[in-house]
Amino acid sequence: MEFSRFLQISLVFAFALAVTACAHSTRHSSAPAGAPDAAQTGESAPIALQASEPPLPDLEDTASKGQPQSVTQPEQPAFHDIWARIRSGFRLNSPDHPYVERELRQFLAHPYYLRRVQRRAEPFLYLILQELESRGLPTELALLPAVESAFNPRAYSPDHAAGIWQFIPATGRHFGLQQNWWYDGRRDVLASTRAALDYLQRLYRRFGGDWELALAAYNAGQGSLSKAIRKNKRLGRPTDFWSLKLPLETRLYVPRLLALCRIVARPDDFGIGLEPIANRPRLAIVDARSQLDLALAAEMADMAPDELHRLNPGFKRWATAPDGPHKLLVPLDKAEGLQVRLNGIDPGQGIRWTRYRIRPGDSLSVIAQKHALTVSHLKKVNNLSSSRIRADRYLIIPTPVAAQEKPIAVTTGYLADQQPDGETQGTPLSYTVRPGDTLWDIGRAFKVSYLKLAKWNDLTPGATLRPKQKLLIWKKAD
Repeated sequence: MEFSRFLQISLVFAFALAVTACAHSTRHSSAPAGAPDAAQTGESAPIALQASEPPLPDLEDTASKGQPQSVTQPEQPAFHDIWARIRSGFRLNSPDHPYVERELRQFLAHPYYLRRVQRRAEPFLYLILQELESRGLPTELALLPAVESAFNPRAYSPDHAAGIWQFIPATGRHFGLQQNWWYDGRRDVLASTRAALDYLQRLYRRFGGDWELALAAYNAGQGSLSKAIRKNKRLGRPTDFWSLKLPLETRLYVPRLLALCRIVARPDDFGIGLEPIANRPRLAIVDARSQLDLALAAEMADMAPDELHRLNPGFKRWATAPDGPHKLLVPLDKAEGLQVRLNGIDPGQGIRWTRYRIRPGDSLSVIAQKHALTVSHLKKVNNLSSSRIRADRYLIIPTPVAAQEKPIAVTTGYLADQQPDGETQGTPLSYTVRPGDTLWDIGRAFKVSYLKLAKWNDLTPGATLRPKQKLLIWKKAD
């Protein structure tokens, strides 16, 4: 199993979390006649991230039923700044190696990459640190998604790796990340972080408690690394990371992380200003309990839909998956209000229902495609045991709140995330890298700056391209 890398560089990553409240409100939303009956459940209980100290803030039940619940404040953290907290947990050695120096020069030559990734990482850093510290892991791992994906949750590689941790489908499933038409756990920041740390811990044990070897295996795969170790043993050579003959990508992968850690450890020495990020939770988990229209969720949370999508990139469609998960990451100051409103509606009323009259010639597949559903879900909500339907009968169709669905697909999300700041005109093109291509050659062919080409794809201008790698190009109209 291998993790591929699509985006090569950037900075800092992490991510924040808290918990949610429950109380009852009078908001009412009714489904049309004929909608499936919802299971009757009680109000949602607060969802707390299971992490060690310092604890995340809780939305505790301090009020009677029907009253909003208050947010308790956490104890004063030992660090006021998130970077100081990250530095305090550094444990990896950073040798004076030419590869580390090479990657360090690349970062320092392009500081805008560091700024860009810091902005992406800011909402999630606290969250990821909680997961790392709860497991007693080195906090350098909080920066690994900067190397993997430039901290882009919608990053998608030519080898079908997805999310900030770049799981390929098989490895993601092995570590419990659901992947279906509605939802991709590889792009869910919290779920994929937990899965990635599970995997890294397994690799750490597998390779004798050596983090450099564990990281190399994360990049190249356990099989490739084991093969390189066996070869060195046969030749009587050392089996540490720096002595192994590995693919160039892997040989640069570990040094890139170590170089990034050097910058975070001593930013002033390198003339780099890290964006100040307070050491406090930014996000909370709200449990919707059943399928929920994301546009409705954004309305109930008083959020812009795009903001909700950015925090919850695992959801690929207009609603949470019918069979879950139904948990949403929302800003901490929005969590209590959203949970209260959700507790005020019955499960099953988080989406709109319409009655559809079957026409002659209709099939379930055609109806499902028309309404952005799957056949299996359409059968489930209508209690159908087969795909046979009859004209003039009715089906119940779950539909989004908005008249037009705005799909949250991998490609759409990626292009939206990659659109250059201030450059809203032009056509996005996808270019497949050929053997021998460089950013300079491609930029010249498309009459765009190779620096812009690197920026659009989160690459350094001197990055080595791989055949079949996909690049995004914004081509202005002539």
